[in-house]
Amino acid sequence: MRMANPSGFALLLKKAPLVGAFFVGAIWQIPALAFCPLPEKLQPVAVRQVVDGDTLRLTDGRSVRMIGINAPEIGRKGRVSEPYAEAARRRLQALVKASDGRVGLVPGVEGKDRYGRTLANIYGRNGDNLEAQLLSEGLGFRVAFVPNVRLSGCQQAAEKVARDARTGLWRNSPVVKAANVNRSGFAVISGAVRGIQRNRGGTWLELDDSVVLQIPARLQRIFPDSFFANLKGRQVEARGWVLDRSRKGGLKPGQRRWVLPLTDPSMLERTAG
Repeated sequence: MRMANPSGFALLLKKAPLVGAFFVGAIWQIPALAFCPLPEKLQPVAVRQVVDGDTLRLTDGRSVRMIGINAPEIGRKGRVSEPYAEAARRRLQALVKASDGRVGLVPGVEGKDRYGRTLANIYGRNGDNLEAQLLSEGLGFRVAFVPNVRLSGCQQAAEKVARDARTGLWRNSPVVKAANVNRSGFAVISGAVRGIQRNRGGTWLELDDSVVLQIPARLQRIFPDSFFANLKGRQVEARGWVLDRSRKGGLKPGQRRWVLPLTDPSMLERTAG
């Protein structure tokens, strides 16, 4: 893995004493197994609370949603936590503690989500990207939302480590066949592309007879023609948040009930078969 420019990193240390204390030795401690490169510019921040496996609350009052990972949901309001949700939170707490409660923050190109949370990549004191660390241990799913996809490739490699080792969430495959989708929420779905249609709403990929994958019109520019080449009839794996069209009478005759919007080309992968 290519290391950030040493002179730029040194300049960062010179300009920010806190970063100098926080990342002392980081140049020497970037391990060979680090998945994502350490950027030249980091904002040093102090963590007040680890909310769950992908969300931090800072001492300056900001809530940070970590880019590139979707950790299992912690149970609230009487709901049971999803598998590995507590484990993901505890692991993130341990990683933050190992950094003495101070982490490096790199804001996303899109700086906030619809809930007002800061979107950012987070780094520990040893230079590791914490999202990739959690992904490599099977404590979350990789996700990608344009334009915040700078680390998508290396985070994908990190998740593959956990998947190949059948660790954490991958111990028992979480991949759901399209025909078995029966609820909304995050899912990794497998199936064959039966058809491709285009209209003003975007491009629609029919996945078996149960699910349709949507590429919204506003995102079509980031899906090159090569993305669709020989796609029809292929087995694929898609991930994202499934929506239920039947809610509030939104399901029209002839439509599939379940829709999964694709937020980046990497959220769909061709598979063997």
